[in-house]
Amino acid sequence: MNEKKIVIVGAGPGGLTAGMILAHRGAKVEIFEKENYPGGRNRAIRLGKFKFDTGPTFLMMKYLLEEMFEETGRKASDYLEIVKLDPYYRLQFPDKKFFPTGDIKKMREQIKTAFPGNENGFEKFMRKEGKRFRKLIPCLQKGYSSLGAFIDPVFLKAAPHLSLGKTLYKNLGRYYDAEQLKLAFTFQSKYLGMSPWECPALFTMLAYMEYEYGVYHVTGGLNMISEAMAAVVEEEGGTINYGAEVQEVIAEGRDVRGIKLENGEEIYADEVVINADFGYAATRLLPADCLKKWSAEKLQKKNFSCGTFMMYMGLNKKYDTMQHHNIIFADDYQQNVETMFKNHEMTEDFSFYIQNASVTDPTLAPDGKSTLYVLVPVPNNRSGIDWEAEGEPFREKVMEKIIAKTEMSDLREHIEVEKTITPREWEKDYNVYIAAEFNLAHNASQMLYFRPHNRFEELNNLYLTGGGTHPGSGLPTIYESGRISANLISKKHGIPYIKPSFDAKKILPNRQWEKSASGQNR
Repeated sequence: MNEKKIVIVGAGPGGLTAGMILAHRGAKVEIFEKENYPGGRNRAIRLGKFKFDTGPTFLMMKYLLEEMFEETGRKASDYLEIVKLDPYYRLQFPDKKFFPTGDIKKMREQIKTAFPGNENGFEKFMRKEGKRFRKLIPCLQKGYSSLGAFIDPVFLKAAPHLSLGKTLYKNLGRYYDAEQLKLAFTFQSKYLGMSPWECPALFTMLAYMEYEYGVYHVTGGLNMISEAMAAVVEEEGGTINYGAEVQEVIAEGRDVRGIKLENGEEIYADEVVINADFGYAATRLLPADCLKKWSAEKLQKKNFSCGTFMMYMGLNKKYDTMQHHNIIFADDYQQNVETMFKNHEMTEDFSFYIQNASVTDPTLAPDGKSTLYVLVPVPNNRSGIDWEAEGEPFREKVMEKIIAKTEMSDLREHIEVEKTITPREWEKDYNVYIAAEFNLAHNASQMLYFRPHNRFEELNNLYLTGGGTHPGSGLPTIYESGRISANLISKKHGIPYIKPSFDAKKILPNRQWEKSASGQNR
């Protein structure tokens, strides 16, 4: 690449992915990160001797993470200890608990017991959604820089499987009659910060991906992935500048030339990659006079995801009867979700997620102790909620729900350390635009070509990675956004690279769902 200089703003998962791939291909990579450690919202939080993930806790599509390391001639297993969870998580409804697993016989029996008459739907779900996934995944591995992408044979083959106009919840009616069982396959829309009653049907494949490829944990937390990627960047000769906050992108007209740091230093480059939160970058880092499609005024009219209220607790006790992942549904889940998304209000009855990772990972807390990570989906900051005033009262409501709905009736007595992050902190301290934790919503008018492009359409020499660009939010797709941007830059400068291709047989050659419980092919 003739030592082309690439500057990357932010050492989050997307920026680190792009950085390690480009450095391996011969670029001179410099990453500028305002914190003193890598990861962005995928970094660690340490409270004394307790360690937590800041944000993502589910690792899905492990093969995709492995591909990113393979892009640099490495194995992820040389850097990370990855553990498969089974069951994947506990789903708790008002009248029952459900423990999804990738074992088709166990899953079928669970459905038969908890939701009689629906047991045949699971295999139908896996067959049909597997077909959709295999058609759509190539569309998520390429950029959408022009409308011509929609006449690409890859997209044309996938188009019939988009199910435009149908929602995730409605699509699940093809497989199941039981209301709670449908919800068990819709909660994944929280990864997109969307309501399943509005989320496009194509995202039914999120649940499919979990059942097909598994749910994993990384020993030490998913933050270790960012640590490993940062190590690869530096092994490849790249530089990560910590404590270096970027003030603005330097542009001459529409041509980006580099960045300016908060200390006034200017760094020039051939290409700039933005890994900051997109809304924050568009309103704070990019030249306002160049933006029309993604101006601050236009952003105010876009649909954004929900926010999150977070609690991180170090306990002097372990709750071994809880699963690693636990999702506790509101008594009226639909009302809770629709009130949050449509009215930007909270209901007294709300859902929440608990990660009890110490039952799997002893490295996160001292012996006999544990970590507890609690996430409550809440409205983003368009709600006008004063979290400075409402934060502590809401924390009390969450504690009451945990105590009432789980085995942790004595939780208050065992908290040694605690930290909360409200939407106020997400926006003020973490630079998350309107505290929309999952970025731009993934409705049809904000996907593919209609999402901010990986090669940013309003400025030259500028590329995007992260949840605000294509393919979207969630760790696997953020890694893919980093690879897409790296490939676009490589293509521009004539550096050879192998286009990613999806091979289901290679990734998972013995798909058990293709056989009935008796072992006969269907």
